[in-house]
Amino acid sequence: MPLTDTAREAERERIARHVLDLVKERGAEVPWTVAMAESGLTRARFEALFSDYDDLFDAVAQTWLAPHMAVMEEVLASGLPPQRKMFEFFRRRFLISQARFREDPHFFTILCEMGAANFERVRSYVDLADHYLCELIAEAQAEGFFGGLEIDEALSLINQMISNYTLPDALIYLGDKLTEQKLARIVDTMFIGLSGEAGADASGVNTLKVAS
Repeated sequence: MPLTDTAREAERERIARHVLDLVKERGAEVPWTVAMAESGLTRARFEALFSDYDDLFDAVAQTWLAPHMAVMEEVLASGLPPQRKMFEFFRRRFLISQARFREDPHFFTILCEMGAANFERVRSYVDLADHYLCELIAEAQAEGFFGGLEIDEALSLINQMISNYTLPDALIYLGDKLTEQKLARIVDTMFIGLSGEAGADASGVNTLKVAS
């Protein structure tokens, strides 16, 4: 009997969570054949759910990143002022990753390695986060912040300034050096000084210039 769309998505998520459990238990990425054998499904049923390993990885990535997607959308829909909204956009995702890292550093590291090895499979999530950030930048500019900057330029600058709090791998190397308090100061600094209105020779409101 064919699965409904809702039942199919629920079954895909169940298998994806099981694969995550297997990765945690075995300390390594789980091959397609192992995932199939451990799923409790027939080969035909499994292949009806997942066309290949990439499709399975997509389901695992979707399950793993679902909390991050949820908090971004919550923040985007909130009525917070621009500075706080930007802070929460990064803080809430950082706290999810930080809690996961502290709970099981080895498992977290394996998931980071899987993401790096399959980056093209997770690129859409990165692109979506950038899309949401562009919306926050536009809202902030409407309130007078980030003057003189194109949205894409502000996006690139902010991503580079905040990358330690958005790239999960940074937790592996920096650990407790990454804090909410430091993130708040970084966001405050961005809103105070990130501007293109000092002219073509500077990228902020100070007088520091890059020699050509």
